[in-house]
Amino acid sequence: MRFRNWNKLMRWLTMMLLVSSCVEPYSPEVLEAPNSFLVVNGFINANGPTTIQLLRTQNLNEETPPPAETGAVVRVESDAGESYTLYEAGDGSYTAGNLNLNQANKYRLFIRTQNGREYTSEFVEVKQTPAVDEITWEVIGNEVQLYVNTHDPTNNTRYYRWEYEDTWQFRSAFYTSLKFENDTVEDRTDNDPLIYNCWRSSSSNTLELGNSVRLSQDVISNYKLLALPYNTEKLGIKYSMLVRQYALTREAYEYWEILKKNTESIGTLFDPLPSQLTGNIRSVDDPQEPVIGFVTASTTQEKRVFIERKDLPREWRTFIPTCSIDTLLFGERSVKDFFSSAYVLPVEEVHPPNGAPVAIGYTYASRNCVDCRTRGTNVKPDYWE
Repeated sequence: MRFRNWNKLMRWLTMMLLVSSCVEPYSPEVLEAPNSFLVVNGFINANGPTTIQLLRTQNLNEETPPPAETGAVVRVESDAGESYTLYEAGDGSYTAGNLNLNQANKYRLFIRTQNGREYTSEFVEVKQTPAVDEITWEVIGNEVQLYVNTHDPTNNTRYYRWEYEDTWQFRSAFYTSLKFENDTVEDRTDNDPLIYNCWRSSSSNTLELGNSVRLSQDVISNYKLLALPYNTEKLGIKYSMLVRQYALTREAYEYWEILKKNTESIGTLFDPLPSQLTGNIRSVDDPQEPVIGFVTASTTQEKRVFIERKDLPREWRTFIPTCSIDTLLFGERSVKDFFSSAYVLPVEEVHPPNGAPVAIGYTYASRNCVDCRTRGTNVKPDYWE
């Protein structure tokens, strides 16, 4: 499974490995100690593309993204002798298309790093993930809360994990029919890209886990994935959430549950100490070498939901960008010198209050208030209804 809040997670993992206890606040020497433990992020996908990301831990005081492990050999191997090579895709990611795995077999991950060190995970069974029944939402107070619902009629799953990707439509604060091109202000034409209406996406960066072990039936009902405040830009026009669901083994669930508790609870040196985190990946060369990660194999199920502004309470005032507009009159400054800047765009012509409708200047605003592409894409997603 992939976890996206890596800066926070990698600093926490380093502390897990290097700091055993503390009674009072101090600056331990391990903050400066060099370390570079392998972190394996991903899972073996039985019905879609498999992506494995290899990273390295870093010191607690590092604020840069964790370093990627490049130039590695990564394979998925089965206990029946099958082997599938993953190809490097950049940023420490290794990927393969649909592997069409024989779900009667067990699979593991094999890694050989650029320096020749080898790592393997344990062989794991392929878990069948049941379908997502529905994604529901409701207005509670000043929030929209979104939930996932699922069940396994065979009672064989019990342990679940979810990720989501949300996408929302938004508009720039100001619309313009003008552009600055060829050292002059011109009318925008049908051939010009639309810069008023855009879409933007983000991915979950929390660990969402659920189980039904205490229930007689394998049912997950209204597990809350996300709460959106009423004034968020995401709810301004139209919002969509795509949920991905994965079945876990008990061992994998326990691993991710410890990771979730520790990453959410730790904040200061006075907080409860983190629990021991043990994955299922080992160094072939040195069994004592710390390796972070838990490799699972499962199918993936997806479901999407849409929320439109018209379906929300009328009294809600949705997000309004903080943007201002100003005026440039001819003679005050050269239009060419002014609009050639990358930071402003013409919005519309300014005309005198009386007399002939001849332009005497332009209104203008900063680019991110006029061109929505500075924060998203103007390409409509294929799935957008």
